[in-house]
Amino acid sequence: MKLLRVGATGEEGPAVRTDEGRLLDLSSVTSDIDGAFLASDGIDRARTAIAAGDLPALDAGGLRIGPPVARPGKIVCVGLNYRDHAAETGAAIPERPVVFMKDPGTVVGPYDRVLVPRGSVKTDWEVELAVVIGRQARYLDGPEAARAVIAGYAISHDVSEREFQLEYSSQWDLGKSCETFNPLGPWLVTADEVGDPQNLGLHLSVNGVKRQNGHTRDMIFPVDHLVAYLSQYMVLEPGDVINTGTPAGVALGLPGAPYLRPGDTVELSVDRLGSQGQTFGQA
Repeated sequence: MKLLRVGATGEEGPAVRTDEGRLLDLSSVTSDIDGAFLASDGIDRARTAIAAGDLPALDAGGLRIGPPVARPGKIVCVGLNYRDHAAETGAAIPERPVVFMKDPGTVVGPYDRVLVPRGSVKTDWEVELAVVIGRQARYLDGPEAARAVIAGYAISHDVSEREFQLEYSSQWDLGKSCETFNPLGPWLVTADEVGDPQNLGLHLSVNGVKRQNGHTRDMIFPVDHLVAYLSQYMVLEPGDVINTGTPAGVALGLPGAPYLRPGDTVELSVDRLGSQGQTFGQA
């Protein structure tokens, strides 16, 4: 099942996309797709409503697609989680996950404009698999327990400003938390539909030039390990998002470091999760 939120910024309503591509209004089941919905068996309730034929159709024409989950309580990110990306940045393969946080206010819709920060000269792209938590998770005892708390997956664009990230602070947060720096969506695909999260290709192009072409099988720490690991150090709540890292091909590691500028367009996709695209503007 593909869950999404449609409408103007701040006024999004819940919807579901059928296998035939139709949009159905989910507002009779829930007021929003958020942590409360996920924690209260909302996905099962949505399935029941679809099977019963109770959901009216939506006219998709002109509808903005927002982020598929209302503002998450937290975004937990994992850096250097692909061997080829670690190599291109000159970093050693980490022995434990490299964990940092990203401001939840960075989340925008999958086709919304992204802003190059004022003073930025090193705004970079990163296509990532996002994990959306569906159940509270604390001290999980292994991969099977981790899989049980995952509601689904989405495409995340972990936009980064490398000078802010790497040169202005010993922490990465400054370069990760600029406004609009986390387009998410277009939809939340439930875990059962995605299947094995370690069998997904990730792709990203800038101005029509292919830059990233990776695969989740190349993760250093797979999804279930990350969820179980993080639960040892923080409580993961329904609606929280985990950005699981990016493969090689970012501007930081390319000859000439072709960082993003206003007017550039980025298109990205993940197998079975759809695609998104943004045009960059100036903050």
